[in-house]
Amino acid sequence: MQTNTRRNFFGKITAIAAVLTGAPRLFAQQAPPAGASMTGGDAPRRPGGNHTLDGIYYFSGTGSNDGYGKDDHVLVTDPFEKHVTRTMDALKRSVEHAGSNMDSIIHLDVFLCLPHADSITMPTGKARFDAHKAQYDALNKIYGTYFSPGKAPSRACMAVEWIPGDSLIEIVGSAVVIAAPAEK
Repeated sequence: MQTNTRRNFFGKITAIAAVLTGAPRLFAQQAPPAGASMTGGDAPRRPGGNHTLDGIYYFSGTGSNDGYGKDDHVLVTDPFEKHVTRTMDALKRSVEHAGSNMDSIIHLDVFLCLPHADSITMPTGKARFDAHKAQYDALNKIYGTYFSPGKAPSRACMAVEWIPGDSLIEIVGSAVVIAAPAEK
């Protein structure tokens, strides 16, 4: 009984502190008037897309077919290592185009999925775990080659059921912009 009372007390204190410290900040963040540029001269944000804000480049949905023509798409039946290499190459092009580099990436969220194809039996139970573990190990072997020693960003890696676009991997993250973005 005493533990629950203590938890309730600390929970209420935490909620009150969050409201008191977050509310002024929340209300201060208003959208700029139509046609106005964002703080720091950054380009206006397009919903759901890659964008730069206050010197940080935010990218979303980088997969193994990003930046490749339809005639050069990989399929879910292609080797996982090919998906990883192409995704990391697309990520590298994206951050460099935004005026950053791989060593300036702050954080990445990596999503992996097993191939969904009629010709491939979907593993279950421990075999499914082992398949995801094999993907994770393959990812780590390739991933480390894209960063200078000691410069790999913080990362979360999750197995998901499905990723759009025939990709077995998708990466979301942010990077510090270190130079003027490349011209389009």
